[in-house]
Amino acid sequence: MLTIYGVYRSRATRPLWLIEELGLAFRHVPVIQAYRLADASAAGAPVNTRSPEFLAINPMGSIPSMDDDGFVLHESLAITLYLAKKHGGALGPKDLQEDALMVQWALFGATSIEEDALDIQMAIGKGAMETEEGRAKIAASAANLERPFDVLEDHLKASPFMVGGRFTAADILVAEVVRYAQGHAPLFDARPSLKAWLETCQARPAFKAMWEKRLQEPA
Repeated sequence: MLTIYGVYRSRATRPLWLIEELGLAFRHVPVIQAYRLADASAAGAPVNTRSPEFLAINPMGSIPSMDDDGFVLHESLAITLYLAKKHGGALGPKDLQEDALMVQWALFGATSIEEDALDIQMAIGKGAMETEEGRAKIAASAANLERPFDVLEDHLKASPFMVGGRFTAADILVAEVVRYAQGHAPLFDARPSLKAWLETCQARPAFKAMWEKRLQEPA
């Protein structure tokens, strides 16, 4: 049985979205981030990233983790690409070159976009747009995203999706990173191909199903 450890309000959205696309049977263990709890070690605390039972699975205490019939794997990018190659069909790579391109785009998102995009999401969530200092912080993060977003815009002008001209796991991995900056409209209004691609990805029934489950979790 395939088991995914991690709440939907985490990077677990990446493999969980793919699982919805593929219609895979799986067991979900909603391990929550310890920092979100007042006392992660208190009696009766939910299973979290510092719980001994989870640390026995992932000593780093990070989510998501996966157990696929005894094969344990960590890190959302690795898990998503593994599941795409094992079960994905058209959502996985058709050859070695597509495999390499999916890894490339996954790492591009993680290294060139995620940190600044996540800073934007967190700043907006904390009401930073209401202060001059907050707006300056968001503007600085947005400025760092100009170049990688331009790369995506140019790519998506020429192709409707990240790899192979079709929706694949690479789109999931990049879309879930780009989503963090979605609250800062100017980044997207200036890049219509990127904006349209993200809207297309998020219009998919599997994304909506995953997102509905995310919304059902406590914020």
